[in-house]
Amino acid sequence: MKYPHSVKFLLASLGFIPLSGIAQSQPYATIGQVVRTDPQLNQLIPANAKIEIIAAGFDHLEGPVWVRDSSYLLVNDTKAQTTYKWSPKTGLSKFLEHTGYTGRLPYSEEPGSNGMTIDRKGQLIICDHGDRRIAVMPLRGKGGKRTLTDHVQGKRYNSPNDVVAHANGSLYFSDPPYGLPQQQNDPARETTVNGVYRMASNGTVTLLINDITYPNGLAFSADGKTLYVSQSDSLKPLIMAYPVMADGAVGKGRVYFDASSLPKFRPKEVVDGLKTDKAGNVWTSGPGGVLIISPAGKLMGRIDTGEVISNCAWGDDGSTLYLTSGMFLCRIKTTTNGVMP
Repeated sequence: MKYPHSVKFLLASLGFIPLSGIAQSQPYATIGQVVRTDPQLNQLIPANAKIEIIAAGFDHLEGPVWVRDSSYLLVNDTKAQTTYKWSPKTGLSKFLEHTGYTGRLPYSEEPGSNGMTIDRKGQLIICDHGDRRIAVMPLRGKGGKRTLTDHVQGKRYNSPNDVVAHANGSLYFSDPPYGLPQQQNDPARETTVNGVYRMASNGTVTLLINDITYPNGLAFSADGKTLYVSQSDSLKPLIMAYPVMADGAVGKGRVYFDASSLPKFRPKEVVDGLKTDKAGNVWTSGPGGVLIISPAGKLMGRIDTGEVISNCAWGDDGSTLYLTSGMFLCRIKTTTNGVMP
């Protein structure tokens, strides 16, 4: 991929050679630091762990997901409307172009695809911001994207943002207004709800949560019995936890973590994308990077690249955490096992 001169200068100052569809033969440049506020974090991230830059020069990365059966990462540049593929063997390449919005341009600041996951059939599930839908695409064989759902009760969604697949065959997705041209006040809105929805295996869509101001990142606990939802509200940044019932609905939510008392490191830094590990910890983007929170809701530390981190995803054997951070795609090795789709 091509990089602006300013980006090339910064990468050169870091000693980093941008990837161009080939594997990296030299050691990766590193960035940032791991900030440890509780000794428990030493059991999850080694003392010598480094944050590596594996690709750079993007506009705004989101929605990382690891494709386990083929060992590669997919990630969306929401502004460039491009989905990239990164593999340890082949490096960086374009996977999809013109993603997320198929209407007349210009549309919004982030018209491209956002959150992604893999369903039980091994298909790629995609949140298309501009097209205001949840789409599906096979990863093997031929076949393009098709719409799974773009409305509920006759009303179009705002801009589906994140999606997770449950073992029961359901898809759960958040629908804030971030992908609309005027966001919350956009005249094209057809629903007044910023909700979290469930699409059952038979295609039925149900509104599960309607009392979160700006629902964003989603993740299930390892046993699938808890759904974590980030509230990306700068005035009230919360991680909520909801019990998942036998019928796929969710029970009354509780505040799992309140980030409002944390220092404000950078503008526009709120709780966003999140993942869980098999030990019950939550790894969420937030003020100061990726926050690592214990099952009891205690902050143990953070992974700080020096840039806003929008999301993260487990990859490789489940112990590598990939980070979407500003113009950088990064990774860090851990000693835990993440919950992967």
